[in-house]
Amino acid sequence: MDHGENNITVVDENGNEQLCEVLFTFDSDEFNKSYVLYYPIGAEEDEEEEIEIHASSFTPTEDGQDGELMPIESDEEWDMIEEMLETFLAEQDEEE
Repeated sequence: MDHGENNITVVDENGNEQLCEVLFTFDSDEFNKSYVLYYPIGAEEDEEEEIEIHASSFTPTEDGQDGELMPIESDEEWDMIEEMLETFLAEQDEEE
């Protein structure tokens, strides 16, 4: 079941499904992977709390569907993702 481009369903370690909003995706030639940054839908309603942004890597399948989400394991990948996120958020601020 597909919820459109901007939503994904993520299953957490307890097997609970969580509908998440996709913040953005990008490809890394360095690691030869694609990455998706997302946050749980409903989290943004509580303004006191900072939204927890999650990131996973994925390998798109031949037919262009998103492949399985994989955890990010290396510090190098996390550093790159944090840089991408900071750039993305800075661009969002400029647009507003």
